[in-house]
Amino acid sequence: MSAVIGAASNSWALDGAVIARLLVAALLGGLVGVEREASDQPAGLRTHIAVALGAALFGVISTIGFLEFDRPRNQSTMQADVSRVASNVAVGIGFLGAGVIFRQGGSIRNLTTGASLWTVAAIGLAAGVGDIATAGVATGVLLVSLVLLRPIRTFIRRRLGGNNTCDLRVELDDGSSAGTVVDAIQNHEEVHLGSIEIDMSDDRTVVAAKLRCKPAAARELTAALASRPGVRNVTQE
Repeated sequence: MSAVIGAASNSWALDGAVIARLLVAALLGGLVGVEREASDQPAGLRTHIAVALGAALFGVISTIGFLEFDRPRNQSTMQADVSRVASNVAVGIGFLGAGVIFRQGGSIRNLTTGASLWTVAAIGLAAGVGDIATAGVATGVLLVSLVLLRPIRTFIRRRLGGNNTCDLRVELDDGSSAGTVVDAIQNHEEVHLGSIEIDMSDDRTVVAAKLRCKPAAARELTAALASRPGVRNVTQE
């Protein structure tokens, strides 16, 4: 065992193939990151590049980092299981993906971004072990699903899912808190909140929200908000 350890040495030489793997991984991860950045997601360009680059480095380590320990079993008592590196990348990236996913009212936010981080880690790992073509194909498929399938997703939600988008405008009396109105919208189980804006002026506060829900749920929410104290007017478009 001491002979094997003694054979290990530090290397300062740059391996062109390794550098190419890392750069390709960063490039492919960056392509996905650009789309996420354009969609104003919490994990954007830099995060996806970092994940892909880190996974690629793990892949490089798993393929060439243990070559100095590559000896017949009868000549060494040290064994390196390189497959454990890849499996631990898959497990570890789950914590990062879970960090961007959160629950908002009756909906779950950022699931797609969490999934893209998980996939980018696999893309980086593929590039890191030298399977560049597979990493490129996976990147293309992921970008197609994120960009080109977006209109199809919208069509399915609007036409087949039974949910419509609507704009809700709630006018409050002066001094009334907008927090209770926002909580009521977020906590409604059948209403998915897209975005919300609060405009405060001298004599009133206006809460404008974009919702996705069934018409019956929108009418129910409108009636519930209209009956609240301090609510001057509720309109739905």
